[in-house]
Amino acid sequence: MHDKLLRKYYFIKSLDTNNIKNQDKDTIIIYRNYSSFKPEINKILKCRNFFKKKGNKFLISNNIKLAIKLNLDGVYLPAFNKKFNHLIYSTKTNFIILGSAHNLKEIRLKERQKVQCIFISSLFKKNKNFLGINRFKIISNYTKKNVVALGGIDKKNIKKLRLISINSFAGISYFS
Repeated sequence: MHDKLLRKYYFIKSLDTNNIKNQDKDTIIIYRNYSSFKPEINKILKCRNFFKKKGNKFLISNNIKLAIKLNLDGVYLPAFNKKFNHLIYSTKTNFIILGSAHNLKEIRLKERQKVQCIFISSLFKKNKNFLGINRFKIISNYTKKNVVALGGIDKKNIKKLRLISINSFAGISYFS
């Protein structure tokens, strides 16, 4: 498996296009800033237009109303989002809904939330949600949804993704 064949999801905290202008067009950009209470709509629109010209998909985290209003490509629902109110909105046909989970209970919740892909974490990052390769393989077998590896993936351990037969990964450290 060559890393060019992997689908990549890049989490960004700031809407600065200088950081991300070198990404290939297959990389999906997810804006995730939980420290800011009020989204900066002008910056989001600027990034949306930048990524549209470049050919990248641009998603926002945890705000489906804003994603629909600004005509973004989709929304990312973090593990702490346990609501189902996003199902009442009508979206365009290629609107992407992604979600993350850390255990089987959260995987079942994300399936009921009708996400298209489930980000399972943490694969390599040793935090309170650390799974490791073996537990990641076991937990990912409990869903029929597409699974994306998340957590601590960088240029040093990218080849270890072969061990889990995954074709998608997400992160921050890999891209910086």
